[in-house]
Amino acid sequence: MEFRILGPLAAIRADGRPAVLGGRKPRTLLAALLLARGRVVPDERLISLLWDGVRPSTVEAQLCTYASRLRKGLGRPARLVRSGGGYLLAPDGGTVDAEEFERLAASGHDELRAGAAGRAAELFGAALDLWRGPVLAGIAEPLRAGEAARFEELRLAVLEGRIEAEVAAGDHLRAVPDATGLVLEHPLRERARALLMAALCASGRPADAVAVYHRGRRILDERLGIAPGPVLQAAYQRVLSG
Repeated sequence: MEFRILGPLAAIRADGRPAVLGGRKPRTLLAALLLARGRVVPDERLISLLWDGVRPSTVEAQLCTYASRLRKGLGRPARLVRSGGGYLLAPDGGTVDAEEFERLAASGHDELRAGAAGRAAELFGAALDLWRGPVLAGIAEPLRAGEAARFEELRLAVLEGRIEAEVAAGDHLRAVPDATGLVLEHPLRERARALLMAALCASGRPADAVAVYHRGRRILDERLGIAPGPVLQAAYQRVLSG
C-alpha cells in the first residue's frame, strides 16, 4: 500500500488501484494516523480533529464507525488497529510519500556536506518530485493547516538545498532560474536571495547579484522595517570581494 499526503490524500493498492477512503472525516482519521507514524492516536485527539469542538452525543460510536469503514476501504496490508484508548495504523510493508521525502532530503544534505554536489542535487530533485499539490488537501482544517505549514517549510528548505547544490556543481543554467522563482515567490526569505546572488555571481553576473541584494534590502525595510540579516549580508560581502 502506498500512502500519499504530499498533495490530495490518497492510498494506492499494490495493483495500482486507489483505495476507497470515503469523505472528509475518514480521510482526516487516516491522515492523523499516518502522521503519527505507528504511534497510537487517542480517541480524544481524533474527536477534536474530526468534529472541531462540535461534539455530538454519539461521537464515540461515530468514530468507531468511521474507523471500521476506513479499515474496510484500506483492506490488506494496511492494519488499522484499536489500541490503548485510541487507534494506530501499522502498514505492513507500506510506504508514505512524506517519509520518503524526508529520507531523500536527509540523504541530499549528507551528500552536499560531503562535497558530492551533483548527487545532492539529484536527491533533492527526487524529493521535490514527490509533491503533487497542497499537502493533505481534502481533510479537516485543524489538522491540515498546521501540517501544511510544516511541510511547506520542509519543501522550501529542500528547494534551497537543491539550488545550493546546483551552484556548487556549476549548474548555473538551473540554479539561476530556480533561485529567481523562489525569490519571486518568497521575497522575504533571505537564504533564497543569498543563493540567487551566489548563482548570479558564479554565472559572471556580479552586477545583477548586487542589484538583487539592494532590492531585498529595500523590501525588508519597507515591509518589516529591518535591515538584512547575517546570511544576506555575508552573501553581499562575498559578491563584493569577488
